[in-house]
Formats: sequence, C-alpha cells, structure tokens
Amino acid sequence: MADRPIVLAVVAGAHGIAGEVRLKLFTDDIAGLKAHKAFNGGTLTLKSVKAGSNGAIARFAEIADRTAAEGLRGTELSVPREALPPLAEGEYYHADIIGLPCFVEGEQVGQAVLIENFGAGDVLEIERPGGKRFMVPVAQAVTIEPDRLLVDSAFVE
Repeated sequence: MADRPIVLAVVAGAHGIAGEVRLKLFTDDIAGLKAHKAFNGGTLTLKSVKAGSNGAIARFAEIADRTAAEGLRGTELSVPREALPPLAEGEYYHADIIGLPCFVEGEQVGQAVLIENFGAGDVLEIERPGGKRFMVPVAQAVTIEPDRLLVDSAFVE
C-alpha cells in the first residue's frame, strides 16, 4: 500500500482551445494540486491551475491544444505517497480503504469498493459476495484498521 501512487484528480475534459483541461478534484481544494509540479511519474508537468465551476482548470506543459487536451479525458493525476504530507489522527486516503475486507461482529460481510462524499461526509460502499452493495457512513459506522474495516451492525441491511 505504501508504494501505491495516490490519485489527486482526474481529467474530466478539455477547456477552451489552448490545451487547458477541466479536473475533478479528489483533494479538498486546488492547493492540494498546486503543491505538486509533476504527475504520473513526471509525464505531466503542471504549469498552472485555478478554481473552476465544478473542480479546477489546469494547464500542463505537454498539452498544447484542444485535441491533446481531449485525449487526456479520464486520465488520473497521481503522485507518489511519499510526496504527500503525513496524515493526522482519523484521516485516511481512499486508496488505503478500497479493497479492504469489511467485518461485522467478526464475520466478513464484503469488501470496500467505493467511497463517495455527497456533502455530509464520506460514505463507504461495500460489496457483498454475489455483487449486492450497500452503503454506510464512514464517520458513524466504520472503524479503520490496517488490514480490514469493522462496520457497526446497526448500519448493515
């Protein structure tokens, strides 16, 4: 886990004709991006970033026109974990939780597959064997351990 890159944003599409891209952020704000100059192992060099209506607008040195910007749609922007600040107590990276087994009262009920935030805090989506999924609020229902998640039974359907 410690060597897995952390995704900070994804390219949502082109912006304008000069090669700028729209970004969906996975950071609190654009300061999380501005702290880094290179992404994806140095293949993309950040020239500028500003707040956009639903995320951010960025320009990369390697992208000169709209066609190149459109080609980046869906590209995740990642940095090595060691390039990020240390986590405070109770904080976590989504990448550390996705894929962990989930337990309720000692019995494995599924695997963490997705984390969403609809404005009131993180919500964990757990997939049961067989494919059925359910969601639980992380702050109220999940205890995070290094190799598994403990889910409060009151939140399980």
